[in-house]
Amino acid sequence: MTTSRSDAILVKDLEKKFGEFVAVDRISFSVKKGEIFGFLGANGSGKSTTIRMLCGILTPTSGQGIVAGHDIYAEPEMVKQSIGYMSQKFSLYGDMTPFENIRFYLGVYNIPSDQWEERMQWTIDTARLSAVRNRLTRDLPPGWRQRLALGCALLHKPDILFLDEPTSGVDPITRRHFWNFIGILAGRGVTVFVTTHYMDEANNCEQIVMINEGRIVAAGSPSEIIGETIPNRPEADLNDAFIKLMSRNSN
Repeated sequence: MTTSRSDAILVKDLEKKFGEFVAVDRISFSVKKGEIFGFLGANGSGKSTTIRMLCGILTPTSGQGIVAGHDIYAEPEMVKQSIGYMSQKFSLYGDMTPFENIRFYLGVYNIPSDQWEERMQWTIDTARLSAVRNRLTRDLPPGWRQRLALGCALLHKPDILFLDEPTSGVDPITRRHFWNFIGILAGRGVTVFVTTHYMDEANNCEQIVMINEGRIVAAGSPSEIIGETIPNRPEADLNDAFIKLMSRNSN
């Protein structure tokens, strides 16, 4: 599979089966470098399975995938070192402080020890965690824990950031701050691959792929998807398009 120099992610006919069940059904798409890319679908649609394949966590059944220049079959460990991943379930250690969590992940990412102080301070400042750096993580409000998880995902300065429903359970103001920061990252050249159930957030994406029952049902910019899905309703929004596409393919 030939990749363009502008592609951060390239997927062709990617498939994942669990026994006879087809979780992801031969999907193909690409993501440009520095793009905010939305991957949307209902629960059980195949989103998380796809992300786990692209992150080198799950081996595909068939098809091809290139992430940050690395083959997801042959070089899964290189993929993991080239990306940041923030899962929908908070995965840091609640009995450790933010400072201790950051120090732990510096080791996980094999960051040279002479860079630890600079990277730790950058993460504390970027995630605005100075006031709580020595509190137990489990005692922090959801928005603070989200910022810590994002900071840890960025410790090794990845080229691509995968965010799986990153703002689930946080308040609207925190969500706005989060997306402002995502825009700053993309402006610096970081590719952001995000899943969300909030359609107002999805409007921040330059390109979107919608998946249902393992298959791609729509692709394009938010306005393109709305226009193609509901052409006769000028007042329609992305939420209307999402509901129609998910309902159409569930009947």
